[in-house]
Amino acid sequence: MLKKIPKLLSPELVAVLMEMGHGDEIVLADANFPGHSHHSRIIRYDGIGIPELLNAILELFPLDHYAEHQAAFMSVVPGDPTVPVIWSTYKEIIIGHDPEAVIGYEERFDFYTRSKQSYAVVVTGEEALYGNVILKKGVIRS
Repeated sequence: MLKKIPKLLSPELVAVLMEMGHGDEIVLADANFPGHSHHSRIIRYDGIGIPELLNAILELFPLDHYAEHQAAFMSVVPGDPTVPVIWSTYKEIIIGHDPEAVIGYEERFDFYTRSKQSYAVVVTGEEALYGNVILKKGVIRS
């Protein structure tokens, strides 16, 4: 055990967050996301929702303010009547940790392409549709 590291974060996830450099991205994927077919570095968080995990990660993780967007959500597929109410929860958490954060939206297949280029994918138990989030790592300023 260490002080000040949220208990929800596993040693494996903390190590990945530490290994990531400026501009690297991590995907927090919902339970429906095809993580294993998109990436070789998968961390499983079955049974854990993204809001709790997002909040814990952002305790440690600086967001990249050199990028246009510090976080990205998967856009709703045209014609799909789903309204992703989870997005307002995500926004509240992100802005709570970084009031200057800007959130972008990626078309589904663009999101998949971006996830394949990410540093890691965290597959969660999140059941909200369109519940996926990409975070871009920034720098720590002294």
